Amino acid sequence: MNDKIRVKLQELPTSPGVYIMRDVAGTIVYVGKATNLKNRVRSYFHAGTKTEKTMALVDKVEDFDYIICNSEIDALMLENTLIKKHKPHYNILLKDDKLYPFLRIDLKEDYPQVTVIRRLKADGAKYFGPYMIGITTREMMDLLHTAFPIRHCTHNLAKLPASHRPCLNYHIGQCLAPCVGKITKEEYRAVIADVIDFLHGNDKKVQDILTAKMLAASENEDYETALAYKNKLETLEKMVRHQVVALPKDFDLDVWGVAYGAACDVAAVLSVRGGKVVAIDKIPVACGLDDPDSLESFIYRYYTTHPMVADELVCAFEVPAGLEQALATLGAKVRAVMPQQGVRKQLADMAVNNAQEYLSRSGEVVTRRENMTLGAAEQLARTIGMSGTIRRMECYDISHISGTNKVGSMVVFIDGEKDRAMYRHFRIKTVEGNNDFACMQEVLTRRLEHLKEGEDVSFREVPDLLVIDGGIIQVEYALRAMQNEGYDRTFVIGLAKREETIVLRDGREIKLPHSSLALQLLQRIRDEAHRFAITYHRHLRQTNTLRSKLLEIDGVGEATVKALYREFHSFDGIAAATVEQLEKVPSLRKATARKIYDYFHAD
Repeated sequence: MNDKIRVKLQELPTSPGVYIMRDVAGTIVYVGKATNLKNRVRSYFHAGTKTEKTMALVDKVEDFDYIICNSEIDALMLENTLIKKHKPHYNILLKDDKLYPFLRIDLKEDYPQVTVIRRLKADGAKYFGPYMIGITTREMMDLLHTAFPIRHCTHNLAKLPASHRPCLNYHIGQCLAPCVGKITKEEYRAVIADVIDFLHGNDKKVQDILTAKMLAASENEDYETALAYKNKLETLEKMVRHQVVALPKDFDLDVWGVAYGAACDVAAVLSVRGGKVVAIDKIPVACGLDDPDSLESFIYRYYTTHPMVADELVCAFEVPAGLEQALATLGAKVRAVMPQQGVRKQLADMAVNNAQEYLSRSGEVVTRRENMTLGAAEQLARTIGMSGTIRRMECYDISHISGTNKVGSMVVFIDGEKDRAMYRHFRIKTVEGNNDFACMQEVLTRRLEHLKEGEDVSFREVPDLLVIDGGIIQVEYALRAMQNEGYDRTFVIGLAKREETIVLRDGREIKLPHSSLALQLLQRIRDEAHRFAITYHRHLRQTNTLRSKLLEIDGVGEATVKALYREFHSFDGIAAATVEQLEKVPSLRKATARKIYDYFHAD
């Protein structure tokens, strides 16, 4: 503990708030919430038994700040905001954020459809899931469409032309064709009510429907169809096997268990939906979960990215005092309990067992991930002669075909890991012809101009290291842009593809073995920049090709194309528009609207 920290510890208030820990370079390494700032922060630095992960954090800390909050809830929300903004290393969950599949039914629609989604929204729709154990969402959707004649399509039924005809699903009995008025809203709602009843866990009706269809197909000697129904019954059986017998079928629970280790902790979340175990999520965590404040913060952050669907939280540990109130700020009115007996206690023990099993093999996972990310960044810094650490890396690439549709890409890695939210595209504006070097200079110049403006969060931070896809000439052009904008002290290197050689700004080259973690990190960021540039280039080329097709229509010019895209957003949207819809486009003549329609609907 240094003198600065010693003085600050004496000045800490007893109020609730957030503390921010920084390393020797001033980088934020941890953000925490405390009901009592004095007690919580002092516990890190005073004598006592500490876990390895806590000691590793304290060894990094050279300074800390704190922010006093009006309440513990305010502190929790501020902590979450700061973690999302700064992504401190010791707050990060040691896994990629998974977006699990859910089923969505929007009852505000006249004829609701069932869709698979991975991002939940507070939009009033009904959500079911997540689905991870024993059955995929594709199998579930197939089961639903076989048992219930609900619509498959995503058409806006109100905008379909009078000439619209029902699709094949209607003719094979898997849709009631609301698109052409073959069923009333009330009749369709009754079918949707049966779907919701099934998703709540009532399987008997679906089992009876599938069995009847299988027997009917068999009697008609349509054995292929009968086999298909038999397979769907087996899919249904997979769901029934995970039924928690002692729970009502309409019960939705999230069951939490934690296992504590020396290097990391593991949280396990068991999802029970409709009385069935449908998912298990196991999460290794860098920061300790043995403190109630940290545990409450972790669960709160989990539900900011995995919105609450359950009605009740079952915890294998003492429920943090403010947890229910904290989750209420996210719109989740749930009861959190620590059961002592019964089926809930059995489920809590099951969650703990899963966490302990994962912990027993996660030490290697944590170490390997550390080596591949933060460890690789530290190794790279030493290799190229940087005095500090590499927190933010940026890599740039140029993509085009014979000088057309020229684009540049910027990808960002933080502590050796992708930060996709920071990625950006550039359309080359000033370079004529095929000149990758000048394109690179333009892209970097514009990136640094954005840095000065400070409006886009992607450009606000000065990178510790710039990686250029190419050799010494590309590096020199990059340096020219940096010098012109006054940022020539930033470290710039190139990665030459032919020999995978690191090229320094003074022309020296470094050849690393293929097993080098530093080289593998550079290859990952270089390949990601190349992929990102190529993807945008292809999108741009396709868009320009489709725009050219529109310009072939008599009476359609650039202004008309822009107006069409403003109205319909895509080429497919324009192609699907009726004459009446086209005529509503501002400044579009009726004769031109008819020509556009005929272009897409010619026999």
